[in-house]
Amino acid sequence: MARYGFIHDKLDIKFLILYLMARVAAPIDLSDLTELAMCDGGVDYFQLAEAAAELVETGHLTLEDGRYAITEKGRRNGAACESSLPYSVKRRCSGALSRLNSVLRRNAQVRGEVAARPEGGFTVRLTLDDDSGSLLAMELFCPTQEQADRLTQGFKARPERVYNEVLSVLLGGDEE
Repeated sequence: MARYGFIHDKLDIKFLILYLMARVAAPIDLSDLTELAMCDGGVDYFQLAEAAAELVETGHLTLEDGRYAITEKGRRNGAACESSLPYSVKRRCSGALSRLNSVLRRNAQVRGEVAARPEGGFTVRLTLDDDSGSLLAMELFCPTQEQADRLTQGFKARPERVYNEVLSVLLGGDEE
């Protein structure tokens, strides 16, 4: 089967992976890496997965909890080989990188954790940060895991609304 695009062999795929990983804001899983790398029609999923595994074996990437991160060795070698990637591939990657980095940065700023209490129930810790530090940190008790998970998901879906509502109540904006 004829493949289109500028990336054709495993070495090109490795260069592309190192290029992408040097530019992501946080560790990513294989599906995110695949989505980024498919900016070129010549990339094959199976070769991509194999190349990523080989980069882990050679110490260019690390793999922890299903997420890939670039090492210092990977950054150095990737920077040295970056010029071999066609400009058009780099340009196509930049839009996908920008979108993914926005999501990764937001996820780093909005956190929710659930911890079981020894006496029963669960503690939910919700945190909202911005570039200069913490904006909001709350700890709530939940009697069930289901309720704790729902609180965490709701906070992660609408952290700005929670923040604004808390401020509004504390500042007396909604007095009855």
